[in-house]
Amino acid sequence: MDAWSPESHAPPDGDADAEQPLFSALLEDSAEDLYENAPCGYLSTLPDGRIAKVNATLLGWLGYDRDDLVGRRRFADLLTVGGRHHHETHVAPLLKTRGEVTDAALDLTAADGTRLPVLVTSTVKTDGDGEPLLIRTTLVDARDRHAYEKELLRARQEADQAREEADRERDRLQRLATTLQRTLLPPTLVPVPGLDVAAHYHIASIDQVGGDFYDLFPLAAGSWGLFLGDVCGKGSAAAALTSLARYTLRAAAVYNSDPATTLGNLNTVLNHEYHGDDPRFCTVIFGLLTPVGDEGAGFHVTLASGGHPPALLLRADGSADYLPTPGGQLIGALPDARVETVTVLLEPGDTLLLYTDGLTEAHTALVDHTDGRYGDEALLEFAGTLAPTTARSTVAALTELLDTFGTGVDDDTAILAISVPAPTSEEPQ
Repeated sequence: MDAWSPESHAPPDGDADAEQPLFSALLEDSAEDLYENAPCGYLSTLPDGRIAKVNATLLGWLGYDRDDLVGRRRFADLLTVGGRHHHETHVAPLLKTRGEVTDAALDLTAADGTRLPVLVTSTVKTDGDGEPLLIRTTLVDARDRHAYEKELLRARQEADQAREEADRERDRLQRLATTLQRTLLPPTLVPVPGLDVAAHYHIASIDQVGGDFYDLFPLAAGSWGLFLGDVCGKGSAAAALTSLARYTLRAAAVYNSDPATTLGNLNTVLNHEYHGDDPRFCTVIFGLLTPVGDEGAGFHVTLASGGHPPALLLRADGSADYLPTPGGQLIGALPDARVETVTVLLEPGDTLLLYTDGLTEAHTALVDHTDGRYGDEALLEFAGTLAPTTARSTVAALTELLDTFGTGVDDDTAILAISVPAPTSEEPQ
């Protein structure tokens, strides 16, 4: 193959002679033609704004003849009302102080009344003494840019509307979740003769319904039942399980108030209702309260636990300790869950505390643990600083503690405390 060379690729002499007139014609474009048919509008005005010169491009955009504008109209006459105001308050002062303005967005009015958005760049030509002689203006058609900006504005407005709608929907769901949560808890705890009672429910997220629950209710022969539990999961499924567990416990306790039997009945119901690919379970502690002798003498308390954190007993002598219920299994997870029971005498000045694990599993910097969670030991130490105390004081102190955790509480927390009032002369402050 022959090597390439300019000579081998040069056009024949005859063809080169034929192309020469074309190149010459291109080079001979007149300055006037370039001005008149430029891809942008050109406009020259006197210092008072009267139009002295305008190119064919701008005339074509506006639909005017040259005689309609030159010497007859001012540049401001071509502007819309808003454009005229912007020119008078922004563009004209800049031209006067700086002698130039760049890419000012203005709207022109065409002969047929339509609006033409343009970008204006102007410079002031002066004489030897610095006095203005002429204002030269270049106008760029901004219709495509204007349409793009309108589309951006429309998209932004639609996004804002969608965001507002999403916010309204979120508020609606929050109200629904809050209402649903309230229906799963007793509106008020029933007064128990000879016993002080207090409870608190700490909501970790207003967007989801939690699964913690508690209740206190009368049974036959002057005894009382109480329970506190925590179902797995959140949302509507957890709410359904919470409702089923709460009403099953109340019904089962009326039929047979033995705590272990009551939890066994709940286990049977949950295991039957939730099995297969969608198992559901909960941890529960159920208590039977039986008064001792005269009112104010105390209560026998029998607790049964199905995998729930142990109750805390705060004694009148200032001591605090967990009531051991080790080995209790999750309620609903197995056909025959093992339940652990413990019995204690709640005497005047004593307080019994039930709680869910949202308290002990809260993230906090208050304790020196590698996992950063509050933990059982810290709770026991905290309880020791409260004893001797009352149900109301205990719940108030724990509510304040939960508030100090802030966002570290990532799970709902339920607290239920009962106490036998101490004799008036010995009642803790």
